[in-house]
Amino acid sequence: MAPMQIIERPSPNHDARTAPIDMLILHYTGMATGTEALARLCDPDAMVSAHYTIDEDGTIYRHVPEARRAWHAGVSYWAGETNINARSIGIELVNPGEEFGYRPFAEPQIAALIELAKGIVSRHAIPAHRVLGHSDVAPARKIDPGELFPWPRLAAEGIGLWPNPLMRGAPLEKMAFATALAQFGYGVPPAVETPIETVIAAFQRHFRPSRIDGVVDENCSAILRGLIEAVS
Repeated sequence: MAPMQIIERPSPNHDARTAPIDMLILHYTGMATGTEALARLCDPDAMVSAHYTIDEDGTIYRHVPEARRAWHAGVSYWAGETNINARSIGIELVNPGEEFGYRPFAEPQIAALIELAKGIVSRHAIPAHRVLGHSDVAPARKIDPGELFPWPRLAAEGIGLWPNPLMRGAPLEKMAFATALAQFGYGVPPAVETPIETVIAAFQRHFRPSRIDGVVDENCSAILRGLIEAVS
């Protein structure tokens, strides 16, 4: 296999890390074109960035060195941590998103992501359960990379976690489900002000994208039990 080609497209929007890297956060750009997204990520006035962007044709752009903190997660929370930027690598995938015509991610793009992400999780020993979407760590504000993102395929390549549902016991009621979500890492009230239904929808968008309604049911309970057992 030919070495992975990365185009340097530096962004000025970064600063020093204040925590060890132990998370990988995946995004979609949510802009009309890849050109616009690249320009924004490199615009000092925008004050946003990511470590990498992957275009739909599989081209990889590097904006920020992995040793530096990129500004991609914003106000966020996971497993008690609120400065997600400090401890994560951020990858943007060019996709217009819900506002401009959300569509399936292109094959060359996902192939490039898998190759890039394999190196990242290996270099930084990032656990599978800490490979997440922007919507997982900021459910009140974000829905990317969205329900079309192929999480099972990445998990099959050793990137991220895909659950084996545990169909045992009665479905969890909402508060018990919230407690289990927090055990897995999600921010739930009172730790965050996000309504629990919004957090449940974020969980569904990642792990049960066939129905995103913010309602706890037997299938969601089984999936969450499977996830918690996988990381126990």
